[in-house]
Amino acid sequence: MFYTIGRLFSSEEIFGVNGIIAQGLGRAYEFRPSQIKMAEAVSKALLEKRHLIVEAGTGTGKTLAYLVSAVDYALRNKKRVIISTGTKNLQDQLIKKDIPFLLQILKFKAVCIKGRSNYLCLNRMKRLSNQPILQNLEEVDAFRDLESWSEETQTGDFAELLIPENAPFLKYISARSETCLGQQCADFDRCFITKMRKEAESAQIIVVNHHLLFADLMVRENEYGKVLPDYDVVIFDEAHLIEDVAANYFGFEVSKYQIEELIELANFEYDNRIAEILKNVHKAANESFEKVSQFIGNEVKKQILRSDLYLQEGFTVLGEALTFLDKALESLENGIKESSVVLENPDCGLSFSIMVEKGEEDAEKETFLRYLKQIRLALQRILNCSDENFVYWAERQNGSLTLHASPISVSHLLRERIFENSTVILTSATLSSEGSFDYIKKRLGLFDDSCETLLLGSGFDYRKQALLYLPEDMPEPNSSDYIQQMAKEIVKILQVTQGRAFVLCTSNQSMNALYELVKGQVSFQCFVQGQSSRATLLDTFKQTPNSVLFATSSFWQGVDVVGDQLSCVIIDKLPFAVPTDPLLKARAEFIKRQGGDAFNEYFLPQAIILLRQGVGRLIRSKRDKGVVAILDPRIRTKSYGKKFINSLPEMKITSRLEDLKQFLGVCEHFTK
Repeated sequence: MFYTIGRLFSSEEIFGVNGIIAQGLGRAYEFRPSQIKMAEAVSKALLEKRHLIVEAGTGTGKTLAYLVSAVDYALRNKKRVIISTGTKNLQDQLIKKDIPFLLQILKFKAVCIKGRSNYLCLNRMKRLSNQPILQNLEEVDAFRDLESWSEETQTGDFAELLIPENAPFLKYISARSETCLGQQCADFDRCFITKMRKEAESAQIIVVNHHLLFADLMVRENEYGKVLPDYDVVIFDEAHLIEDVAANYFGFEVSKYQIEELIELANFEYDNRIAEILKNVHKAANESFEKVSQFIGNEVKKQILRSDLYLQEGFTVLGEALTFLDKALESLENGIKESSVVLENPDCGLSFSIMVEKGEEDAEKETFLRYLKQIRLALQRILNCSDENFVYWAERQNGSLTLHASPISVSHLLRERIFENSTVILTSATLSSEGSFDYIKKRLGLFDDSCETLLLGSGFDYRKQALLYLPEDMPEPNSSDYIQQMAKEIVKILQVTQGRAFVLCTSNQSMNALYELVKGQVSFQCFVQGQSSRATLLDTFKQTPNSVLFATSSFWQGVDVVGDQLSCVIIDKLPFAVPTDPLLKARAEFIKRQGGDAFNEYFLPQAIILLRQGVGRLIRSKRDKGVVAILDPRIRTKSYGKKFINSLPEMKITSRLEDLKQFLGVCEHFTK
C-alpha cells in the first residue's frame, strides 16, 4: 500500500492499467508488471530498513517505481530521501520529466542540487569587481551582465546564463567550498547556497549526482563544506558507477593545475607582500612536476608509484622534489598568516567598490589557509606512501600532471560512510553478471544478509526486436590487421542498415582510426566524439537521417535514441579494462594476495556489465528494432565468450549479413 495525498493506494491503483499513472500519461502509458514488482520491493526494503539491489532491465520503468516508493516512504515517515544519479542525462530526466509528472498527481517537494561550483557566490562577485582579473572588454561586458543577472536570479545557477562555461572569471566567483566564508560572510543570508540548503531542508526528495553525494560525505563535518541536509535513505540509480566515483572521493590528489590555481587565488586575495613567496611556489611546482614528468616518461599517461610492497625504483628522487614543493607551500602558509586581504583596487576600471570588515577578513584568511592545508595534507599523504590499502600513481591528462592516492578497495569505506548510516537502494539496468550479484556486492561491501536482491528482466521483447550479429573470420584483436578488417566489416554492416548506427569503441585510438577508415567508404554522414560537446553531438546525430556516430566510453551508457534513427549498435571489442591502469592493476594484485582470481572475479564481470550497457543503447522502446554487432571473435572462440552471451538479453544470433537485411527489411545499398 502506498500513502499519497493523505490516503492509502494499492500498487494496482498507482501502476495498474487504469491507475493514477496511466491516467496521467494517457496514450503514452505502457503497463509494466515488473514496475509493480520493483516498487513493492523498494517499499518493503525501506519499511524494513534493509538494503536492496535491483537490476531493472531497460523498459522496466524503474525511475517511476523507485520515485513513487521514495515519496511514499518520505510522506509516511516524515523523512528525507536522496536520489543520486550517475549521469547528468538521468538527473535532467528526473528533474525535468519524471518528478514534474508525479507532482501533478502526488503532493511532495523535490529539489535538485548541483555541485557548489555551479552556483554564484555574491561575496566573490563583489570582490572580483575590485580586482584587475577581467582580461578584455568582452569579459567586462559579460561580468556586467552577470551582475545584472545576480539581482534577478532565484537560484544563482550559472546554467541560466549564456556566458560560456569556460569563462575564466567564473572560477573566481563560484560558491566552491575552498573559498566559502560560511556564517562569517556578509552575504550569508542572501547566499544562494544558504537558500538552497533551506529549500532542501523542507524537501522530501533531493536529486543529486554520485560526485556531489561523495564530495558531501567527505566534508560533512565541515560547516563550510556541507551542502546536503541529513537524510535517511539513499537511492543510487546507475549504481554500477559507484565504485570508481567513491575511489576518487575517498582518495587524495594534487595536480600542477591545482597549484597554479592556488597561486592565482593568492594573487587575487592578498597584497604584494607575498609576491616573492608566490614566485618560489611557482618555481617549486614547475620543478617538482617536471621531475614527475621525467619519472613516468613522456609517452606514459598513467604510472604506478607504489602499491602495497611495490615501489618504483627512483621514487626517492621524486620524493625529494615533492618535499621541496611542500616546503614552498609551507612558506606560503606562513606568509598568508602574516599578510592581509586586498580591500580594493582603484586601477580596475569598474566603479563598484566594497569594504571588507575585519571579521570577514579573518574568515577569508582562515578559509584560504584551510584550502592550502588540504592541498598540503594530500601532498604529504602521497609523498609518504604509507597506507598499504592505497595505490599511489601519477597521471598526465589535458596538459597537466596529477598525483593520486586511491583506495584499492572502497568496500569498507562505503560500509562506514553509507551503509551503516542509511538505508540504501541500488539500481541499474546492469548490475549482475550471469544472473549473479556477487561481483557488485563484493565490490561495494554488501556481501552479507543485510542486503536483498531482485533481478528484473527487460520490459522489451529482444527475441523479436533485436538480432545479435557475430561475424565469422574476424582476426584476433591483437592482430596487426584487426583495425582494417573491422573497418571493412563495419562498411558492410552500414550498407545493410543504411547507416543509423553507433560504432562504440573501447579506446580513442580505435575510434579515431575506424572513423578515418570508414567515413570515406560510405555515403552516410559520419560523426566522431570530440567534434563538439556530447549533448550537441547526440542532438546532431538524432537530427541527421541515416547518420553514423563513432564514440567511446561516455556513449556506452546514459544515452537514449528512440526510433529508427538508431537501428544498429556496432561494438569493436569486448570492453575489458586496461590491465596496466594503476588502480585496476592494484585491485588485481589485491585480489591475488587474497587467493582470488583477478580475471574471473574482477575483469570479466566488469567487462560483462559494460558490454550490457553498450548493447542497452539499441532498444529504448517497445517499437524499436535493430541489430547488435560485436566484432570481437573472442565472444565465439574463448570459453568465457559464453558468459558474455549468457548475460545479454536473449536474442537470435547470426553470422550472415543476409539475415540482417531480412530482419530489418531494408535494401542493401543506400542512395542519398
